[in-house]
Amino acid sequence: MIELSKAEFDVLDALWINYPATASQIIERLSDDKQWHEKTIKTLLGRLVKKGALTFEKDGRQYIYMPCIERADYTLKESQNFIERFFSGRIAPLVSGFAKSEQLSQQDINELKKVIDDWEKNQK
Repeated sequence: MIELSKAEFDVLDALWINYPATASQIIERLSDDKQWHEKTIKTLLGRLVKKGALTFEKDGRQYIYMPCIERADYTLKESQNFIERFFSGRIAPLVSGFAKSEQLSQQDINELKKVIDDWEKNQK
């Protein structure tokens, strides 16, 4: 599992939007939300390459970046790690905590019910 800082994740997330992408395209995507200098983003891209989260091809004077991991795979692993660390691998206490603090919307509840219903149908 690749460990990413929040800033590294933000850069990778900008790449997941549409790839392959040049550094300039990634910088442009991040410029709306972040006040980062172009050099900072390029440093983060270099770190992500070293960590094996990104790969690149050189095209003339530009580097074209591609993710080595899919967003869904990364978020699943991170979610599993979070639940393991904070809830001993159990999901019920996590959902229960949100329910007790009234942070579950009706849409959240409906989606959870559907997930459980689908799971139960597949178990039969």
